[in-house]
Amino acid sequence: MNDISNWHSTLQSKLRSLGVKLFVVCALALIMLIPAFLVGGLIDERTTREAQVVSEISAHVGGQQTFLGPTLSVPYKIPQQPGSDYEAHGTYILFPAEASAKLKTTTEERRRSLFKVPVFQADLRFDASFDLTGVPSALPANAQLDWSHTEILVGVTDARGALADATTTIDGKTSTLVPAESAQNMSFNADQGAQLKLTLFGSKLEGAVKPNTHFNVTSNLRFSGAQRIAVLAYGKTTHVSSQGDWPSPGFDGGFLPVNRTISPSGFTAEWSVPFIARGVRAEGEAGTITGLGATALGVSFIEVADPYQSVNRALKYVPLFLGWVFISYFIFEVTTGKRVHLAQYVLIGIAQVIFYLLLLSFAERIGFDLGFLLASAATVTLLALNAAWIFESRAQGVRALATFGCLYGLIYLLLRLEDNALLVGAIASFLAVAAAMYFTRRIDWYGSLPPAGERTPG
Repeated sequence: MNDISNWHSTLQSKLRSLGVKLFVVCALALIMLIPAFLVGGLIDERTTREAQVVSEISAHVGGQQTFLGPTLSVPYKIPQQPGSDYEAHGTYILFPAEASAKLKTTTEERRRSLFKVPVFQADLRFDASFDLTGVPSALPANAQLDWSHTEILVGVTDARGALADATTTIDGKTSTLVPAESAQNMSFNADQGAQLKLTLFGSKLEGAVKPNTHFNVTSNLRFSGAQRIAVLAYGKTTHVSSQGDWPSPGFDGGFLPVNRTISPSGFTAEWSVPFIARGVRAEGEAGTITGLGATALGVSFIEVADPYQSVNRALKYVPLFLGWVFISYFIFEVTTGKRVHLAQYVLIGIAQVIFYLLLLSFAERIGFDLGFLLASAATVTLLALNAAWIFESRAQGVRALATFGCLYGLIYLLLRLEDNALLVGAIASFLAVAAAMYFTRRIDWYGSLPPAGERTPG
């Protein structure tokens, strides 16, 4: 019994050593990272649910839409050759020499529970000027074009988003687009590694189209979609103009706009893609069209601040949060001579974890900025009151309020700085360590904290 009592007394004596206590506090801070990072799993779950809602809503309105403007399709055949049992057939594609597209979008947010998805309605006008001088120049050997079955093709990723019949006007004659006959629907790699599937619609040209002729085509479409709209650079030289009422568009794809304006009331943008930049031949077999996948000129309707992305970024600073708060309490402890039990450090760490839960729940409903303000104000107030209770001093409570208020303000600043976050964070961490060294410069690390209930005189 005496051995146990002596062992317990020795352990208590070691734990009262300042150096050992600092080591234990740091180890406890690392252990508290485990429940903090479990919050990351909750964020992932909410993000997955958000993606499911986006997918469900998008399925009803057409999803992300990509369009192919008027392109000429001419079937051909290769007569039976010696040694062959059949004649070959194929499709020859010719792109317009000049292409111009105009897009006008109106957007709204569709909501389901806490999640919202930007959906749009788009009016599109495609103009194409075809110059068949010197055609064909890339036809397979012995192939014969069937000009009498020439077809104008227009493509879209999801035809379920159609709000009206698509039409094509050639030489003053307007016809409705129907599923294409001379070319099958196509799937190919698009920009940013995405897989693009186009549903092709066609309009047969009345009368024979011959080489060395010129003619113009206009197509009008009205479609709905969600999150993103894009147009492929379907002409040798392509000009696209887009306007909409979404206040925070993102421009992406193979080419960025040459001109853009963004305001709270909407945006305008213009693209110009010359033939040399497009990187796709002016004509060729059906597979030629798949080369347009990397030329999409896109507008994404994005949220300025995704709450889940912002909370996830804040979660990456949790070691900084826990480390600074624990070290601050330890400095309060050694400078006041008032012991803080390890159980109280655990409660402090739990308060930090709950901060992220508060932040996530608030950000979903009122946005990240206001959510961070409310969650941090509640947590800083609790930590300051806790310091006043532990050290039995209002002055220590005010000191903790100022210290932790600056800490949370710094974390918010780091989240908003983005490009300069590393620089500011590194400097702030250096200054924090320097401050800790200064305030503990006269501490005898080999000494001991006084027993519980005792205070240092003065």
